[in-house]
Amino acid sequence: MQHITAPAASGLETLAISGHCDERFAPVAKAFARNFRDRGELGASVALVVDGRLAVDLWGGLTAPDGTPWHRDTVHVVFSCTKAATALCIHLLAARGALDLDAPLTAIWPELRAAQAGGTVRMMLDHTIGLPALRDPVKPDCMTDTPYMVARLEAEPPFWTPGTRQGYHALTYGFLLAEVVRRVTGQSLGAFFADNIAAPLGLDFHIGLPAAIEPRVAPVVPHRPPKGAPDTPFMAAAKTPGTVTNLFVFNSGDWPTRGVNTPEGRAAEIGAAGGVGNARSLAQMFAALAEGGERLGLTPDQIAGFATCSAATHCDETLRAPTRFGPGFMLAMDNRHPNRGGDGLIIGAQAFGHVGMGGSLGFADPAAGLALGYTMNRLGAGLLLNDRGQSLVDAAYRCLGYRTTASGFWAR
Repeated sequence: MQHITAPAASGLETLAISGHCDERFAPVAKAFARNFRDRGELGASVALVVDGRLAVDLWGGLTAPDGTPWHRDTVHVVFSCTKAATALCIHLLAARGALDLDAPLTAIWPELRAAQAGGTVRMMLDHTIGLPALRDPVKPDCMTDTPYMVARLEAEPPFWTPGTRQGYHALTYGFLLAEVVRRVTGQSLGAFFADNIAAPLGLDFHIGLPAAIEPRVAPVVPHRPPKGAPDTPFMAAAKTPGTVTNLFVFNSGDWPTRGVNTPEGRAAEIGAAGGVGNARSLAQMFAALAEGGERLGLTPDQIAGFATCSAATHCDETLRAPTRFGPGFMLAMDNRHPNRGGDGLIIGAQAFGHVGMGGSLGFADPAAGLALGYTMNRLGAGLLLNDRGQSLVDAAYRCLGYRTTASGFWAR
């Protein structure tokens, strides 16, 4: 165990970082410690699996500003990192021949208006199906009422012809794909994930948290932007009534602001944002993909398809910034220029994964033999990775002998 000097705002003199780190990856541990010293980290975990071995497994800080120390088995909501777990459920069904990503969606869900307009499962995965929000007001507890959300999305006219534009489906993504899973398998998304992914891989990751795990949960601490900060394009759109961004932010019920820190909110199966886990569970899930997918019945060719860009835009209809997606996974996005949003996701050219709100991350880079997970309870600024998560990614790649390219990738 090593001790570091805590930021003055924490009210503590020292914070403990526990776990193990191979000497080769000591710079990752140093970057993790610096997040606490210099970047306002409260509680967090980071894990690296390299060539199938857990090379870094660190955790530290506090579960709340006035809380207990972070432990090895502390878990918390990882927001949109959940989307990768949900996508993986769909890909397992496709690999088993239970569905076709590119077949007309009407074969599975004929009542869905977006399916009637030509939508496919792949369009759900890469955020082009045209259902990023709901137009008419929703009830406060909509996010914890799956049948309600499914019925609302089923009747919603798509915002654009499916496949013609791209807009991040920040919360609707999970309900859409969960209904596909239910119609194909008869199981809920959370049950299918638990049986077919979490259990085989030994993951402490849950879509719909069991009550027995509640005592291990660290609550989410929201990000408070400084007063007077200029509006980003995302915030400007959020303040403009009728935009997709405005509808997503202000017409999604109270789960993002209240329910996320309640047992009921964590027990709900919210496949876009409600997964509960930690860095180790994310790294281990992505490690199964980095090593070729055999443990889940996937092939290296299928895994390579996860890093194939199927949708990209200079201005995402929801996020109002450039985005690149494979089928269910974020790809490298160098948006660090202020005119491109100011933050990014700088990973390898063949890597794929997902960022969660506030800056958490899980990704795999099969070419590097690398899988990484990073989670934290105090959310940060930005739409993608902030400097806490990116510093860990950068340190990991440097330890493997990689360098950044002009294109915004890590490469040898």
